[in-house]
Amino acid sequence: MTTDQTPAPESQEQVQEEMPEQSFISHLVELRNRLVIGLGSVFVIFIVLIIYPGSNALYEWFSAPLTSILPEGTSMISTEPHGPFFVPFKLTGALAVGIAVPVLLYQIWAFVAPGLYKNEKRIVFPLLLSSTLLFYLGVLFAYYVVFPIIFGFFTATAPEGVAVMTDINSYMGFALKLFLAFGVAFEVPVATVLLAKLGIVSPEAMAQKRAYVVVAAFIVGMLMTPPDIFSQTFLALPVWFLFEVGLIFAKRVYPYDQDEDETPISEI
Repeated sequence: MTTDQTPAPESQEQVQEEMPEQSFISHLVELRNRLVIGLGSVFVIFIVLIIYPGSNALYEWFSAPLTSILPEGTSMISTEPHGPFFVPFKLTGALAVGIAVPVLLYQIWAFVAPGLYKNEKRIVFPLLLSSTLLFYLGVLFAYYVVFPIIFGFFTATAPEGVAVMTDINSYMGFALKLFLAFGVAFEVPVATVLLAKLGIVSPEAMAQKRAYVVVAAFIVGMLMTPPDIFSQTFLALPVWFLFEVGLIFAKRVYPYDQDEDETPISEI
């Protein structure tokens, strides 16, 4: 006589307890894979920049807005023994992260995409693309427009007998701070369109607060840039202009009819 030793099926409660744990682990694995891809892209770009054109050549390009207008007989200096090696090396790492921004943003989007609704997925990719392009546009604006003007003013107003010889590490920190400030500030149209698309604030309401936006732009310029009126103004004016551009697109994507008590346009 044999005994039936077939294991009893798991209870429904046990299955329900295991499913959230399995889902959490799968999310952790997915997050790990996305981080590996993102960090790997930064590392690959970093190696390419080190090999070609080289960290020293990159720093020469990076410092050109200042070195091109320095008085004759002066140059940049390094006040630290390891500066000539580590400063170009750190700059190459920062540039690698900046170049890898599209890959990093895509990995973030790919990770959160499964939890988004279909209509949300349609706007995420255009927003990622436009935010990336605007960030790069802000950096280029700082490099080609702002830097020559403010550095030219600083060197021209140096007191008699003072030789302008900027430390390479101080210059890198100053320039990267401005790059970040202008890159983030140029995201204003994306924020404006997103607020309108989600129905949080209407374009009409944002237009009525234009004066506050202008004041806020100058305050942000004061906080995010070095303490000089030129860089603050060069940051505030583009923010104001980009806010107006954002309003134009916000009116196109706003999902309500502002003349009919914010009735959804799709229902009219």
